[in-house]
Amino acid sequence: MLNRQTLERDFFRRLNSVVEPAVMRGIGSPSFTPAALIVLESTGFKSGAIRRTPLLSLRLGPYTLISTARGDRSFWVKNLRKQPDVVFYRGGKARPARAFVLSAGKRYRRPKSFPDWLGALCDVLHHYTQRGWCFAILSPRETG
Repeated sequence: MLNRQTLERDFFRRLNSVVEPAVMRGIGSPSFTPAALIVLESTGFKSGAIRRTPLLSLRLGPYTLISTARGDRSFWVKNLRKQPDVVFYRGGKARPARAFVLSAGKRYRRPKSFPDWLGALCDVLHHYTQRGWCFAILSPRETG
């Protein structure tokens, strides 16, 4: 008998197997709109393998906001907690970033490197983590 978590996991795996290739090619993720689908490439928190997850995102200037109402059931959240250096794809282009994760059970401290407006947004979002939401702010990082 399948339980709810197994059904949920299988549903998202099947959905992601269709969405990911399209987003990697730039379909559904225009680089000129504030809201877009992205593919987040993270390192598996147990396996160390590269994991790709399609997500809806919101561009905030040079930053990108992603979220989930599934909280800690989302493996990408666990992956980012362990390894915050990621790559995400938007508009068919790879973009290296560093993730700042907001989730329940994690001590919250506003990043000093964020501009005031983004820090204030993090303060607001932090309150929603107590209701099961998780968020991540992706900050661009230089390669090389």
